[in-house]
Amino acid sequence: MSSVYEGLLGERPFEVKVLDKNHLPKILALQELVYDALLNKDILEPLTDEEFLYILEGQGLLVGTFVEEQLIAFRALLVPAIDADHLGYAIGLVNESDLKRVLYQEISNVHPDFRGFGLQKTLAKVIMQQIDTKDFDYIAATVMPYNIASLKDKFSQGFHIVRLKYAYGGKLRYVFALDLHKKQQYEEDTVTISMGDIEAQQRIQQEGYVGTAMKQLADDWVVEYQKPLNVLK
Repeated sequence: MSSVYEGLLGERPFEVKVLDKNHLPKILALQELVYDALLNKDILEPLTDEEFLYILEGQGLLVGTFVEEQLIAFRALLVPAIDADHLGYAIGLVNESDLKRVLYQEISNVHPDFRGFGLQKTLAKVIMQQIDTKDFDYIAATVMPYNIASLKDKFSQGFHIVRLKYAYGGKLRYVFALDLHKKQQYEEDTVTISMGDIEAQQRIQQEGYVGTAMKQLADDWVVEYQKPLNVLK
């Protein structure tokens, strides 16, 4: 498979390729290494062999970063099944035809030895360039509160928070959404709420506010909420 992007990590060249089933052993090995290195295992919801194969066999896309022959990072997009847990409902979609036009920005892993080079952001840019926007309208994703690196990643791509809910068997997650066809505009008024205040965030989300940014205040992280001017479908 030819590379879709090339660059340098310091002085070491790397290339990004679209991954296929032959890469599955390397994908699983990297995921295990990344997971084992986490102090808080709740940050990452690992994918199973079957879930990776589902993506690799055409229900999504996986891109990976290689230094020589070593897979050091990967990022995934998933075409989700239409079920009761579909994230499109959190965006405000109700019709199956609209739900089918939602992609999930899925798992992202970077080898601990190669952090600090912006690989997560690079892979986000590369994988989003592979999307055929004629087929999809929205990207959705979930991130745990206080997973600061992943939250920054989503906001930097233009995502906003639409829900704070329990998923994956009772784990608290923000649901992010990104409209692929129009730039979201917001009212000027901003409401700032601590990431740890679950009820206040859920209440303001019910009032139509979405999370548009985050920042650190003293020893806490807060989310800034605004009302959209052009509401999603």
